[in-house]
Amino acid sequence: MDLGDIDLNLLVVFDRLMRERSVSRSADSLGLSQPAISNALRRLRTLLGDELFLRTPAGMAPTPYALQLAEPVAQALDTLHGALNVRASFDPTGSERRFTAAMTDVGETYFLPVLMELLAREAPGVTLRCVTVAEPDLREAMATGRVDLALGSLPQLQAGFFQQALFRQRYVLLMRQGHPLARARQITAALFRQAQHVQVESIGTAHQRVEESLARLGIRRAVCLTVPHYVALGHVLAGTDLVATVPERFADRVTGPLQLVSRPLTLRLPTSTICQYWHAHLHRDPGHQWLRELIARHFGRPGQPERGP
Repeated sequence: MDLGDIDLNLLVVFDRLMRERSVSRSADSLGLSQPAISNALRRLRTLLGDELFLRTPAGMAPTPYALQLAEPVAQALDTLHGALNVRASFDPTGSERRFTAAMTDVGETYFLPVLMELLAREAPGVTLRCVTVAEPDLREAMATGRVDLALGSLPQLQAGFFQQALFRQRYVLLMRQGHPLARARQITAALFRQAQHVQVESIGTAHQRVEESLARLGIRRAVCLTVPHYVALGHVLAGTDLVATVPERFADRVTGPLQLVSRPLTLRLPTSTICQYWHAHLHRDPGHQWLRELIARHFGRPGQPERGP
């Protein structure tokens, strides 16, 4: 017999009749009428070529064929029920799920120390894998489930993805503690022009808008070093008189450990809004919802709305 010939609801009725041995009790249990149960039994008898249940003074007695079917049908329904409800809940304390998050090296510096501490405390079995947001197929990777979440200010994910703003940050000038400009309370355009700079390209992020803004303002600077990311930036600044324009929260993370200081800029540079992004297929996933709520609670502002694609 082809499975396509059988309505799954008929097997649900069969399983309930096996448990209750009564049409009326089965109807009450499934929220159906007694005629509906009787009709389902009639269809099953026709399809399977067996009476399946016989009326007796003690109730509906299963035939030998029905007894043979009972266990595999019950197991199949239990398996299907478990598969359909596997995402119905998420227990972080017992989960061993691995999430993959895309972020910049700035994001790694800012988010990971706190996030890993939170996971160790609240979800010790949950693990995290990080990939770069500069991957050319990031959109596809998120759509196909290879990447669960992206963090940052990512123009390429503004359309077609759910997003939630976490915080807004300005740009500051970062330098070593003994740098001559460290004596200034804020960095004017004139002081900015006098310094020797490290330029961070950081392709695929909102940092590119800073370079565009400097060009529009007509600000020319002496760029002595250009790097693709922020990984070694703090160490370079700590040992030289170079300065760099960086996101404020990155500066907060590295000033203490590397003996650096940051100063506000009077230049009218854009701020960046840091968001978390995810694909629609994970929007209602309980584990993913838990991770997003954890991040929003510890890195965002209360009540920030989620925006759909």
